[in-house]
Amino acid sequence: MKPKIGLITLGVTDLERSTRFYRDGLGLPQHGDYPGVTFFALNGTWLGLYPRADLARDANMDEAGTGFRGFSLAHNVGSTEEVDSVLMEAEKAGGIIVKEAKAAEWGGYSGYFSDPDGFLWEVAWNPDFDLT
Repeated sequence: MKPKIGLITLGVTDLERSTRFYRDGLGLPQHGDYPGVTFFALNGTWLGLYPRADLARDANMDEAGTGFRGFSLAHNVGSTEEVDSVLMEAEKAGGIIVKEAKAAEWGGYSGYFSDPDGFLWEVAWNPDFDLT
């Protein structure tokens, strides 16, 4: 297997709301206009939004699920100021700050927000590992 993630698809409860959050609120570049799905072209990968019930059905899974989902997405930036700025941008767009940014035990600086469907995003600056 080639070690690469080409597309991350989030199962969302309201496609229009989530599209607005990511496109208008966070400024992600939307690719095309397709019925029933939204794609954003990111650096090195893609983000897809798809109705939660349809995604669960496609994977032969039960769509029920609550609480911590066992993963987070991360957006790495070049400074502590950028961490604060991105978190403020996410909150202004309708995201919920679930962990205020602070110095991390691993030596960096990070905080978390959740999108309208509760998906966790860590916003982080790492002085030793450049993921920007």
